[in-house]
Amino acid sequence: MSSKDKKAQIIDSLQEVLSRCSVGVLTDYRGLSAPEMTELRRQLREAGIEYRVVKNTLARFAAERAGKDELVSFFEGPVAIAFGYGDITEPAKALAAYVQASKVEISIKGGFLPDGLLSLEEVETLSKLPSREVLLAKVVGGIQSPISALVSRLSAPMTGLVGVLQSRIKQLEGG
Repeated sequence: MSSKDKKAQIIDSLQEVLSRCSVGVLTDYRGLSAPEMTELRRQLREAGIEYRVVKNTLARFAAERAGKDELVSFFEGPVAIAFGYGDITEPAKALAAYVQASKVEISIKGGFLPDGLLSLEEVETLSKLPSREVLLAKVVGGIQSPISALVSRLSAPMTGLVGVLQSRIKQLEGG
């Protein structure tokens, strides 16, 4: 396979991943040693996140072909992308967890969603958000709480009436 064919294959692969992922976080991986990079990739893989070092020129072509022209400006210097395919908070959280645990600095350049770019601040906000499941549980809990209170209030008079009737039955049986 020629060098040109390999590059075309890399561009196709990157284009497909850029189109398919639910979120991407772009990082500058300078300062990471080979063992640190291996450990970071392992931790991200366990979380279902793909972490790829990309060649800027090839990444620019892939971004343009995937219809993500706005990403082109991010491809300066050493770039690696953490691709997430589920919860959009996962790549940012996993990178933040790695940085906190290993004390290794990874410079986050920004990120992207299917419909737009994320600034560095927005990626940091994503890393602090609860997961989708936690947010859904909070919403359900918020809906459930008033309903439970209403049921409790509506059943209180009925409970009192049942108590009075049971006392009267006992009184009639005994008397």
